[in-house]
Amino acid sequence: MKMSDGVEWAVHCCTFLAALPNESALSGARLSEFFALPKDYLAKHLQALSRAGLVETSKGPKGGYRLARPPAEISLLDVVEAIDGKNPCFQCTEIRRQGPSGQPDRHYKKPCGIAAAMWKAESVWRKELKKVDLGSLVHEAELNVSTLQQESAYDWLCKALG
Repeated sequence: MKMSDGVEWAVHCCTFLAALPNESALSGARLSEFFALPKDYLAKHLQALSRAGLVETSKGPKGGYRLARPPAEISLLDVVEAIDGKNPCFQCTEIRRQGPSGQPDRHYKKPCGIAAAMWKAESVWRKELKKVDLGSLVHEAELNVSTLQQESAYDWLCKALG
């Protein structure tokens, strides 16, 4: 399975927004600057996050994006589905029913073992993503990101928030 680049971008942006001081917001341009991402492409992903109710925007000189809900209420699955959609990753087209050994539909009482295994794996994957929330990612970053990078991010953020 391959997720779009937008998923990584969106998770990083949402996690960064989760770490902002209360009532603070960052523009899409600032987020693209911080992560060195193409502004127009990131804007499409931020709009998808907004449509999904994960981020909200505010107007004005201090406006921009902020989380629409507390970080603990936004899971990785929420972000993935906002960017890549909710459709199953595996699409079974029942090719076992084709070709020289194919039989009428009445001979297929269960999904094939391949489809069942793929759907089970995806179910486990989605359950695991649902367990991880943005608040826990912020906490993990506080523990695992180097002090130098944290200080650099904090300095940049202070300038960006003015």
